[in-house]
Amino acid sequence: MGVIEKAFYSPAGKALSAKAGLKEPPRLRRGRTWPQGALVLATLGGGTIAADALSLLGRATEAPVVDDQPDTPAGYGSRIGALVVDATELTTVAALEDLRAVLRPAVRAIEPSGRIVILARAEQDGWEAKAVTRALDGINRTVGKELRKGATATLVYVDADATAGDLVSTLGFVLQGRSAFVDGQAWRVSAAAQRPQAMEDRPLDGRVIVVTGAARGIGAAIARTLARDGAIIVAVDIPPAGESLAAVANEVGGTALQLDITAADAGATIAAHVAARGESIYGIVHNAGITRDKMLVNTDASRWGSVLDVNLAAQIRMNEVLLDPGTPGGIADGGRIVGIASTSGLAGNKGQTNYAASKAGVAGLVAAMAPDLASRSITANAVAPGFIETDMTARIPFVQREVFRRSNSLSQGGQPEDVAEAIGYLLDPRSQGVTGQVVRVCGQNLVGA
Repeated sequence: MGVIEKAFYSPAGKALSAKAGLKEPPRLRRGRTWPQGALVLATLGGGTIAADALSLLGRATEAPVVDDQPDTPAGYGSRIGALVVDATELTTVAALEDLRAVLRPAVRAIEPSGRIVILARAEQDGWEAKAVTRALDGINRTVGKELRKGATATLVYVDADATAGDLVSTLGFVLQGRSAFVDGQAWRVSAAAQRPQAMEDRPLDGRVIVVTGAARGIGAAIARTLARDGAIIVAVDIPPAGESLAAVANEVGGTALQLDITAADAGATIAAHVAARGESIYGIVHNAGITRDKMLVNTDASRWGSVLDVNLAAQIRMNEVLLDPGTPGGIADGGRIVGIASTSGLAGNKGQTNYAASKAGVAGLVAAMAPDLASRSITANAVAPGFIETDMTARIPFVQREVFRRSNSLSQGGQPEDVAEAIGYLLDPRSQGVTGQVVRVCGQNLVGA
């Protein structure tokens, strides 16, 4: 810790920071924890999918307070844990007032790390209804930025033929502490004919999941979190990281595979490792990645090519091998593929043209793969981390690091476990209706995306 950082975190430094408006960031609710206060359900226009999904989750609900008296602002009288708004039947500009009327009291009363969740239709007919669908996105993003003390907002677009069973894993994820660093976002849940049953605490029990780049940082956190949820982990990393890799694999009760993922036979090697144990792969998390940052005017072919090869081309090559039905130990039907994108790829970042290209490419890759893999019930999604507290980001100069930390709605950096939890949600067998999506784990970065 440098001199400036020590001074910043000293009692005098903290006092000076507070006077300058730099408040202590809120402590976020994490893990498989539910909001403490009441769960409020508001249904606008007669939709039932939210009520049905919450019933499957075993969550009791209360009626909303409605702000419909102009001279007397309505209030709850005590903190509430979450507001879920079923806006799937909301199609007119005038009806947006109904949404405002339930949001206003709830935003005032939401507890620390509480949740605002809006459900809407992904597709609508007519100009006005389509405009309203986009208006909901603007409302969600803005509410996310106005909430305080770690509370977050999420918009879930639900296909018209999706059922409450299709929604259970998503609604459970966004309400639980697992979504601590996911804020101001929208993604889509499609129909997948999931059975109407409750969410499980160990949804990955007995399933083989390959995690590349698993020796440290976010990769190690992914391995631990998925093992917590029951997965059998195949931890992959380069030979120089062998000692750390073995430690992670031993800790989670998995196996270690030392491998350079850019090798031409990387996919075949992984499949052979799994097949030798009489298994096939349920899921793969393409976490391994590198940076070679330079301004574009200083980026030569070597820096460009190495980043694109590790971060994007290697996983394309491995996917092709592992998805071949004739590959013993490959990805089985009903499996899961999760790539790691980045907010740098979605919004751009100075000095990272090669990295941004590779990470935006991951987002494009999962969007392209998802429809092609649908007939085999294999989903392809990506997680896009923002500023995450790792050994790598700890080496960023303190002032720059502090700016990165505070440039989001939650005023702090995310933890590796936050990325891992989002990946666990996408790997959940009950998340069959979520495919071709990119979920940002960035606390709602204030710039871009």
